[in-house]
Order: sequence, then C-alpha cells, then structure tokens
Amino acid sequence: MLKRLHPVAGVLALLTILTFWMATILAETFGATATVVAVKTAIPWGFLLLIPALAAAGGSGFALGRQRSGALIARKRRRMPFIAANGLLILIPSALFLSFKAQAGEFDWPFYAVQALELIAGAVNIALLGLNLRDGLRLRPRAT
Repeated sequence: MLKRLHPVAGVLALLTILTFWMATILAETFGATATVVAVKTAIPWGFLLLIPALAAAGGSGFALGRQRSGALIARKRRRMPFIAANGLLILIPSALFLSFKAQAGEFDWPFYAVQALELIAGAVNIALLGLNLRDGLRLRPRAT
C-alpha cells in the first residue's frame, strides 16, 4: 500500500503547489483585481488538499526509506527538511497574509514583497519536489 500511496501523494502535492504558483502568476499578470482576490482567497482552502498530501508523501516516504539505502534515498531524505521548513515557515504564512491583504483590498508594497517571496519559495519547493519525483522514478524496479 505504501508503494502506491507515496507516489500518488507526492504527485498530488507537487501538482497542487504548481497550481497555486501558476494561478498566482496568471492572476497577477493577466487578471483583474477580483481575479487576484479570488486566487489569493482560494489558495488557503487548497491547504485542505495539500497538507494531507504532503504528510502522506513524507510519512510513506520515511517508512519506505527505512527499508532502503543508497545515494538516491539519501538525496531525497536531505531535501525533505527544506521542503517542510519552506512550506511551514514561508509558504503557509505568506499565503495566509496575502489572502487577508487581498480580501481587504490592500495591494501595497508589503503585499507585493510577500508575493515575491512566496513565488520564489514556491518555485524552490516545486524544484525540490520535482527532484524527489525524478529520484523516486529512478528507484522503481524496471519492467522487462
């Protein structure tokens, strides 16, 4: 079961973060103010999907990793604390701040400064999760 749960949860988490990131870019670049408010309001609700997916991916990966060793496993293990810290310390607080500011119509310099930070931190997590996905695919047994 863990061998199925782990990749599904990991891909779901990666796609959710990518969706948040792309929605933000598109709304900020091409959308009206109402679109930005809608995106910034919706993202915290997406945590109801993202947080369990990340927890399931991390927990199942930890359990699966106990049974294995090697360079790929070690790299995945080293990335996970950065992914988690980035999410807990930067991405979640930023999303909540931006949601409150957007709903209040306060598109001032703190909004845009935090927005820039959130986009950079989101891109980092997308890259790190993508690397974990790549390494996970390399760990799978090959069908012949």
